[in-house]
Amino acid sequence: MKANESLAGALGEAGLTQAELAEAVNDYLRSLGRAGTVSDRTVRHWLTGKTRWPHPRQREALEAVFGCPAEELGFAPPAGRCAPHRTEDPVRRRHFLTAAAGTTAAVVPLVAARPYAVGTSEVIRLRNGLDALTALDAAKGGHEALERAALAGASEALELQKRAASQRIRQRLFSVAANYTAQAAWSAVDARQSDRAQAHLNRALYLAGMGNDPVAELRVWNSHAMVANHRGDFSQVVDAGRAAQATTVTRRDPLFASLAHARTAIGHSKVGDRRCALRSLGRAEEALANASTNEPRPSWVAFYGPAELMAITAVVRDVIGDAAGAEASSHRALAAIPEQFRRNRAMATLQLALAQLHQRDEEQACATAGQTFVLMGGDPLPGRMRCYLGDFYRDLTTLAPDSAVAREWKDRYRSEWSQTG
Repeated sequence: MKANESLAGALGEAGLTQAELAEAVNDYLRSLGRAGTVSDRTVRHWLTGKTRWPHPRQREALEAVFGCPAEELGFAPPAGRCAPHRTEDPVRRRHFLTAAAGTTAAVVPLVAARPYAVGTSEVIRLRNGLDALTALDAAKGGHEALERAALAGASEALELQKRAASQRIRQRLFSVAANYTAQAAWSAVDARQSDRAQAHLNRALYLAGMGNDPVAELRVWNSHAMVANHRGDFSQVVDAGRAAQATTVTRRDPLFASLAHARTAIGHSKVGDRRCALRSLGRAEEALANASTNEPRPSWVAFYGPAELMAITAVVRDVIGDAAGAEASSHRALAAIPEQFRRNRAMATLQLALAQLHQRDEEQACATAGQTFVLMGGDPLPGRMRCYLGDFYRDLTTLAPDSAVAREWKDRYRSEWSQTG
């Protein structure tokens, strides 16, 4: 008897226990007017491989909960029996994200609100939507359409929590709403709309508390630190980083502790505290070295790992005056940042250009900064990136005020630089 590793992986990715999966399947069955009789024992039989091919109604419910065919969940029909032909894709029944004009996600329920009590399956559906928005942000950066889509997802979660089947489901829906609101806040941060971002973050922190979700709390404090950085309030960057360190999830998962220490390091560097900045970087490295790569985590934190820590190290080292160290860290970051994180690669490239410029290699710096536009593929640049490009050009004209390379760089990229989302 072989264990069903595919189902176990899907269960871990969704963050569900065996009891919660049983509840989600029963929710779906009851929504169709059928008896929900799946128990922990039923799920255990699926996971151990004792049940290799659940009966049709259970398979339909599993496909609806996870949004994929039963075969992809590790199930197989008995020898000699073919899998039934599907006339409707379960993904189409359950997913609720669609693309507008082929580029921007918008939250649109594909199923009408139902009068029955809301259960785990709705939580999973909304979480799938969060994953899609996170992927869009990683590719294109923050923009208003993404922000609106995230706020719509938060509104739906809050409406559904009014009909939650239990207090646990209500808390999970508050948690989902907190993460959608934090996603909207991050989109505003990336668009350099600090006032809007701050309002969203305040709301997200309240919802995270209602959902008893320390991971969402850390996510909010991480973005708080970035807003404070944009506003030039660097002592608040340190305070927000320390608040992130104080969340309970940092004691449970070293990866989150590493992110909190890295964000604090930026604040220390900006207030001119070199010693504390390097100490925080050291703690971030130590924590990350102890982090498991197999731990199930929400999709929003997928950006963080050794590559992102190297990118943050480059920022810190450049600020404290170690431009050569910043350049080396930038190269290491770019060698490791996954291709799908296009915006992050562009930001790391821009940091590399700044490090080269601060070593008075103006021509190489300009060539490197020009790659930012190539990486973004002609898409409008997020406001945060345009501001950093402005920082680059300001430093360029300060260090080489009469250089032809500065004039050429500005003339060449003026139109792309000025595009807005």
